[in-house]
Amino acid sequence: MQIGQYTLSNNLILAPMAGVTDRPFRELCRKMGAGLAVSEMLSSNPRVWQTEKSMNRMNHEGELGIRSVQIAGSEPKLMAQAARLNVDSGAQIIDINMGCPAKKVNKKLAGSALLQDPKLVEQILSAVVDAVDVPVTLKIRTGWSPDNRNGVEIAQIAQACGIQSLAVHGRTRSCMFKGEAEYETIRAIKQAVDIPIVANGDVTNEQEAKKVLAFTGADGLMIGRAAQGNPWIFKQIQHFLQTGDTLAKPSVTEQSEVLIGHVEGLYSLYGDFSGLRIARKHVGWYVTSHDETREFRRVFNALESTHAQIAALKDYFSSLSRQSKEIESVA
Repeated sequence: MQIGQYTLSNNLILAPMAGVTDRPFRELCRKMGAGLAVSEMLSSNPRVWQTEKSMNRMNHEGELGIRSVQIAGSEPKLMAQAARLNVDSGAQIIDINMGCPAKKVNKKLAGSALLQDPKLVEQILSAVVDAVDVPVTLKIRTGWSPDNRNGVEIAQIAQACGIQSLAVHGRTRSCMFKGEAEYETIRAIKQAVDIPIVANGDVTNEQEAKKVLAFTGADGLMIGRAAQGNPWIFKQIQHFLQTGDTLAKPSVTEQSEVLIGHVEGLYSLYGDFSGLRIARKHVGWYVTSHDETREFRRVFNALESTHAQIAALKDYFSSLSRQSKEIESVA
């Protein structure tokens, strides 16, 4: 898949998710097979650029792969300024957020709220494209509400403004994350424009990935929530699309190694105090399928040192590995 002058290693993209797709997670997902990993959303409001949260989000030090940074806002001039700042900080692709359904974003007329105002959409896209010399991409939803699915119109505006790739989540803003994603609008968008289209929403396994690509004709897939605690989903989907065979989930030992490496990356980026707190949600996602009673999560979330967290993870996964071997020996 091609985005401007960049050729991705495959057509599987990690979706930008606030509070999730920080540098350690992006690096991990790329290692696990994602062709591109988009950063967390950055506000176009210059008053927040010097906060610790924004500084961490703009930190691409030592990051390998194509660096794609998402920006959000509703004022064309500020969006252009934010784009230039992030390119100066190492961004190689600028992604514009017009898909976030969160109330705190939409009340500022940003995110998917912008889909209500195609003229403002055009002004923002033109301002950002003109401001930087790197490819600019866009993420949208199918519309504002089921009665106002204007995704095709927005896609045509995007293409005319010079957007290089368009990711479409198969829900409207009012749908939030409820119900099932619909792909008819994504298929219609793909048929209406010539730029690469990336389908997003409810792609949780290999079979669904193949079905969505076949139905929509999309050039790629964007995966968000399904990668939380499950970064190897990219490798599994890619293997299935290439061979038709299902790749087994990593062993308990491999899962442990990936998780501990991820947690240590969080400590390194955020420091021990914040790192161990951020680690709690990621660990919760990783162990959901194992920890049905939630007992381990209750114990883990009460730990107040990084050393205790690592020790607890090693003990927990060692126990899971022993149980797995005992089950195999009986079978």
